[in-house]
Amino acid sequence: MGLLIIAASVAGGTLLSSQSSINGALSRKAGTYETTFFTFITGALMLALLVLFFGTGDVMKILEAPTWQLSAVWFGVGYLFLTVLAVPKIGVIATNIATIIGQLGAGMLIDHFGWFGGLQIPLDGERITAFILMLAALWLIYKADKKQQQKTEHF
Repeated sequence: MGLLIIAASVAGGTLLSSQSSINGALSRKAGTYETTFFTFITGALMLALLVLFFGTGDVMKILEAPTWQLSAVWFGVGYLFLTVLAVPKIGVIATNIATIIGQLGAGMLIDHFGWFGGLQIPLDGERITAFILMLAALWLIYKADKKQQQKTEHF
């Protein structure tokens, strides 16, 4: 089961990279806010149909949730908006690695302290090393991208 979840996560990451690239291209034509809006409104309509025909929960329970849990919607909007903004400027891979670094850093803190009722996993040397290696990967990719842009500008 664990390998299936990992494979599904890899597939999700593939979809996110594709979405980032396509949304970045669309934002050049339609605008950043407009592209973000289009993505969310389309997703909302699709999910409304799924909830209507296949939902098994009670959507009204959202009204009973603590306010801090409802704040997560702003994080999703912020993530998508910032991705649409960043991709045309720094590229898909630099944007995605920067996003992953943010996820890793926040995830390590959330795991370490068990915030939001999650599983508590202590911060250790292996996790810190992974984080440092991701920072190095971002630096190398950003540096290579800048070098490539400079070559392109000279022609």
